[in-house]
Amino acid sequence: MSDILFKTDDYIFSYRVGGVLIHNGKVLMQNAEGDDGYAFVGGHVAFGETTDETLVREFKEEIGADIKIDRLLMVNENFFSWGNRPCQQINLYYLVSLKDESQIPLDRNFKALDELGNERIELDMCWIPLEDVPNKNIYPPQAKEYIVNIPDEIVFFVYKE
Repeated sequence: MSDILFKTDDYIFSYRVGGVLIHNGKVLMQNAEGDDGYAFVGGHVAFGETTDETLVREFKEEIGADIKIDRLLMVNENFFSWGNRPCQQINLYYLVSLKDESQIPLDRNFKALDELGNERIELDMCWIPLEDVPNKNIYPPQAKEYIVNIPDEIVFFVYKE
C-alpha cells in the first residue's frame, strides 16, 4: 500500500495518525536521533486504510505492541517546513491503550525502528511524565495541554511553524 504522502518540487502534503498512550502518569513519545522534539507514535495513513487500522499497524510495526483504540482525541492541521519545502499535514490523534502490557517496557525508555520511504530511522521511545510535558518540545505544541488534561470532546487546532 502507498502512504498518503505527496511530494512535489514545491510542496509536501501528508496525512498522518498518532496515538496518545498514557500509562502510570506518563505518555509515550518518539524522538529521532538529532531532533530535540518529540512526536506521538504513529505514521502516515496508507491509501485504502482507515486511520484506526493505520494506528494499530504502526504500533505493531514500530514497537511490537497491540493496542486498543479508545477514542479520537485531537484533529490538527499542521503547516511546517519539511527540509526545504513547505508541508501541509492533517493529523488525527487517538487515545489508545495497550492490549498486553508485557509487550513493551513500561518502566524505562526503549529503542524502535521506523521506515520513511526507503529510509530506516532509529527512534527513542520515551515515557514522559505528564508533569514534564509542558516543558518538553512536543510536536505539535498545542497538543501538550490536551494530553495533560484530556478533554471530554474532540478538539481541533491549527499549528503554523
